[in-house]
Amino acid sequence: MTIHARSTFRLNRLVFLVAASLSLTAQAEEADQTTGIQQVQVNARKIGETSYTAGSARSATALDLSLRETPQSVSVVTLQRIEDQNMQTVTDIVNNVIGVSVNQYETNRAGFTARGFDIDNLQIDGIPATWDQAWSAGEVAGSLAQFERVEVVRGATGLMTGAGNPSAAINLVRKHATSRTLTGSVEAGIGRWNERRLLGDVSTPLNAAGTVRARVVGEYTKSDSWVDLLKNESKTFYGVIDADLGPRTLLSAGVSRQDLDPRAGMWGGLPFWYSDGSRTSWDRSKTTAADWVSWASRYDNGFITLEHGFDNGWKLRASANHSKRIGDSYLLYLSGIPNRVTGGGMSDFAGSYYTTTKQDDFGLQASGPFELFGRRHEATFGYTRMSQKFNSNNRAADFGSVDHSVRDFNAWDGAAYPEPSWGPQTFYESAETTQSGLYGVARFAITDPLKLIVGARVTDYEKNGRGLWTAAYAIKHENEVTPYAGLVYDLGNNWSAYASYTDIFQPQNRKDLAGNMLEPIVGKNYELGVKSEFFGGRLNGSFAVFRIEQDKLAQEAGRIDRDGAGPLLEESYYRAAEGAKSEGVEFELSGELAPGWNATAGYSQFRARDASGADVNSIYPRRLLRVFTTYKLADAWSGLTVGGGVNWEGRTWTIDPAAPAGSNGLIEQGSFALVNLMARYEFSPNLSAQFNVDNLFDKKHFGMFAAYGALTWAAPRSASLSLKYRF
Repeated sequence: MTIHARSTFRLNRLVFLVAASLSLTAQAEEADQTTGIQQVQVNARKIGETSYTAGSARSATALDLSLRETPQSVSVVTLQRIEDQNMQTVTDIVNNVIGVSVNQYETNRAGFTARGFDIDNLQIDGIPATWDQAWSAGEVAGSLAQFERVEVVRGATGLMTGAGNPSAAINLVRKHATSRTLTGSVEAGIGRWNERRLLGDVSTPLNAAGTVRARVVGEYTKSDSWVDLLKNESKTFYGVIDADLGPRTLLSAGVSRQDLDPRAGMWGGLPFWYSDGSRTSWDRSKTTAADWVSWASRYDNGFITLEHGFDNGWKLRASANHSKRIGDSYLLYLSGIPNRVTGGGMSDFAGSYYTTTKQDDFGLQASGPFELFGRRHEATFGYTRMSQKFNSNNRAADFGSVDHSVRDFNAWDGAAYPEPSWGPQTFYESAETTQSGLYGVARFAITDPLKLIVGARVTDYEKNGRGLWTAAYAIKHENEVTPYAGLVYDLGNNWSAYASYTDIFQPQNRKDLAGNMLEPIVGKNYELGVKSEFFGGRLNGSFAVFRIEQDKLAQEAGRIDRDGAGPLLEESYYRAAEGAKSEGVEFELSGELAPGWNATAGYSQFRARDASGADVNSIYPRRLLRVFTTYKLADAWSGLTVGGGVNWEGRTWTIDPAAPAGSNGLIEQGSFALVNLMARYEFSPNLSAQFNVDNLFDKKHFGMFAAYGALTWAAPRSASLSLKYRF
């Protein structure tokens, strides 16, 4: 297909989108006129201001459905819960949500997982961020200051996200300027390891009528660490203007910047083995870094959205987003298996990388009700396009005649290790990715209690890249169809049962015998469940069983000499095969159990196996329990709120293929439970103080860098105290 033909095809699809929207808008002329854009925003936010659940979530289907009406597992972490648990970063969210987990394999990099697969979809207001686990040391530590809630959809999410793994999508929802009066808060906090934090959040009208409003958020944090030499500093700014251009027209525009400056972070982890095959027992303060190591990053974002609500209940939304991530690292990597007595046997590598990722996104969406066969239904149509350019340069390290050997790792503290001279930037790796999709989804009221949700997405995906050590490659897939289907049956006023199917595709850079790129991996998600809703939506519960299947996973099938250059230059070719299967159950209850009593509790369990039946991704916990609750006392103690909870994770393990003789090769983290407590006292409606304790019983546990037989210790017991003034 030529470039001109592709452009014409996309234009025709866009014309079809607009025409379909207008057609359905005409059918809904007599629809209920109470569905306003601003009302939807206010109502969805209102429940989450004081509770642990939300009125609605759009991340799974783009339809404005309650959690009970959504035929897929969705968790919402509200602003109230974020404040109660003193969550400050994206990693904090994942560590506290049912069904998802964090593998903190380095001090400043981590992997997110769900249902046995990697999570590679981190979104901001439904738009994929620039996060790339291999290169980003920033997004996992990204501040929550600019977000009002976080939505986590588990399972395949291809309808809304396009390419990815069948694990989960994490959607960070921005704060907006909704107040027509001056309001806000200032918060100051201190904590263990010299932690200092200052946060300001102010909303104000910009005109007398309050139709133009602004909100500004700023945060500064600085701390040392339980790890020797490690220091962290971050600066966050977010500003947004929301303007009512008419009774049903809302324009929003904003910018944000996050600067992260971790110093002396570990690249890689601590060795798990001694050379005699015994296990190491490092202090949690042990490091592999030097004092000059840094991994600074900056993430800039600018966005604009325009929403218009028609009198017949239909809404049209257009959005544009530009983001840029810059990473500038000076790193030290230590590898090897040390001698227990002498500490010898470790080698070093110093590397420096300057990376940039630029991304532009555009979206157009129409949604609303329509009449068919005498019943009222809902539909959403949309078009999205993402264009991303990534580039990485490196700098060569020159130690000259300076001795930089690792003579005794037992005595290593990183302070005396010399910093090399760094050469100029030279090319290391680059890639350009373009993804566009046209999607549509409808919710049909088959009968009063039975609702059918059907939809599909058609995606075009193209990626071109090259590297210093890899040949140029081109991946291109057109018209990839991602279906979505769900049934929800109301069992009464408070209960419903559901069944759903959806999938997602993941392009792969592998060729078959004929030299053609293999088709993308397809992850299929089957789910059955029951959901409940009580107290006007203030308490939500769910129970789900799921099955995920991967198909068309590349598997090496042999080697071939494609250009006649001889056996030394033969390359592998691959065939599409069955991938992993994951089966499990999840339970969750979140919300307000009684006035003043908030709680969230959940349990998840799965088993992931490859085509031969062997366990895969065993470094991800198979079982998770998350519980947290708070209670606001009454009468004379009405100013006091107390709370606590536990996060329990099951056993994780892997077999290290490079383990020394004398060991069984098993790297294992046993199950563990982290107990967390909080207390808040309101001296007045304006002034409050909050005290949090994390890991109360000082449980020692680690994350695995499985590929290199290494570990990174997680945080010991810590406490923090904050003072907050609202106006």
